[in-house]
Amino acid sequence: MEGAEEEARVQCPVCLRELPGADINSHLDRCLQAGDAEAEPGSSPPSKRPRLAAAPPGTEAQGEPEEARPAAASPRVFSLFHKGRGGGQSPGAAGGRSGAGREEAAVKPEKGGSASAAAGGGASLAQKLEGQPLAERLRPDTLGDYVGQERVLGAQTLLRSLLESHEIPSLILWGPPGCGKTTLAHIIANSSKKNGTRFVTLSATSAKTNDVRDVISQAQNEKRLFKRKTILFIDEIHRFNKSQQDTFLPHVECGTVTLIGATTENPSFQVNAALLSRCRVIVLEKLSVEAMEAILMRAVRSLGVRVLGQGDQHGSSATGSSSESSEFPVYIEEKALNTLAYLCDGDARTGLNGLQLAVQARLAVGKTTPLNITKGDSADGILITEEHVKEGLQRSHILYDRAGEEHYNCISALHKSMRGSDENASLYWLARMLEGGEDPLYVARRLVRFASEDIGLADPLALTQAVAAYQGCHFIGMPECEVILAQCVVYFARAPKSIEVYRAYSNVKECLRMHMGPLPPVPLHLRNAPTRLMKNLGYGKGYKYNPMYKEPVEQDYLPEELKGTDFFKERKT
Repeated sequence: MEGAEEEARVQCPVCLRELPGADINSHLDRCLQAGDAEAEPGSSPPSKRPRLAAAPPGTEAQGEPEEARPAAASPRVFSLFHKGRGGGQSPGAAGGRSGAGREEAAVKPEKGGSASAAAGGGASLAQKLEGQPLAERLRPDTLGDYVGQERVLGAQTLLRSLLESHEIPSLILWGPPGCGKTTLAHIIANSSKKNGTRFVTLSATSAKTNDVRDVISQAQNEKRLFKRKTILFIDEIHRFNKSQQDTFLPHVECGTVTLIGATTENPSFQVNAALLSRCRVIVLEKLSVEAMEAILMRAVRSLGVRVLGQGDQHGSSATGSSSESSEFPVYIEEKALNTLAYLCDGDARTGLNGLQLAVQARLAVGKTTPLNITKGDSADGILITEEHVKEGLQRSHILYDRAGEEHYNCISALHKSMRGSDENASLYWLARMLEGGEDPLYVARRLVRFASEDIGLADPLALTQAVAAYQGCHFIGMPECEVILAQCVVYFARAPKSIEVYRAYSNVKECLRMHMGPLPPVPLHLRNAPTRLMKNLGYGKGYKYNPMYKEPVEQDYLPEELKGTDFFKERKT
């Protein structure tokens, strides 16, 4: 019997005592209740206190049997916590961090102030610049924080009234990059979620037709079961082809989804006419310099960077920033912000990301500069200048899309400026295209066309000049060929203009289009007769070879029906 009783003994996982199996449940309840007694009001949580390992079974402390000791006096831990720590050491004694150690580490920065202050201002600034781009982090959530687009979203405008009343129609947001299309959709999303409307975002660059159908199917279920509206935002909607855009038509028509599309391309060319008729096109313009300055100033304040050049505000209580290796505040010249506002060309994303790169680069270098912050006082700080901002921008600031509408707008402006003999405007539009990345050979081909269309016989050398410019661009390429194109453009702007040939040829084309019935045959005397059969049929009979005559030859060269027609005269409409 004693051997059977020994086999039935089990070890308590809390106090590690061996007990008969019949008594283990009641004993375990007592051990756990004794452990809960530790968590009394005013005491630290058990997880924050180091638990001592239990003594081996059979040992006594201070002359008392183990069973007589209160469990609360020496809290036990499960044996699995001792793996890898050895013997009866506590977690903290083994070099590991106990709960109290973690609590101490969390409270330690507060000894010298706030945690951010203990880490140093530069460290906090570096942390603010990590992760998401600055443009994404500072994206506003409400219309009150939205900057720019006063013509469309200003006070008392139709669109703003609709958005504030949560009556959102189907929209196509058309504007250049960084003007606020996605931000406006983000604001609508936040507003719709508060109003109980479902908001779904897709990007035409990655979404497929099946993704759109899934969203529409879910929208139908939401509307049928819960009477809940769905707003579908499609970014870069012009990337969808015509058949993909047709997927939206019946569902936008019946109100299953409210479509909001964003595009940088002209919707007239890139969006189905049927879909356009069901949506309202909102034209967003590139942000003004004043709007860009407001956005950049808000970004600077959020980062805690001080601005130099604002009078008494230089010594204000703005939060200083420094790199991880120093405690010097970070300053930025007001001129640098103004320059950035101009160079980003109305693109808020470019401006904010350029500011972020400039600040990160200066923090990484950590070089300080003596600064006169207030009258009579000087201090060291990390200074961001205009040159640093330009370096942080690191791209052409000219808005130009070689495959989009701006491409055709600029070449049209160049053509009309040369036709109007404005050499200054001609050079400007040429530079806009070349500095924006346009192919110089494309410009040269357009100049060849201009030489005949607008100058023509008024200066026959213009065509030679254009062809030479094309060959020169082909030989040497950019950037050396830019002056070749500039010379040709100025030549054409100063040259006399004549559209006599262009108009006459246009009259000929109109004559061919308007002719009723079959076109008239070539007169027999003008036909070629290489064979005897053709000569016998009268081909070439009666033709007068002009070089054989000293005097002008009277001979008809037009078909009988067009005899006497003068294409160089203004045709009657």
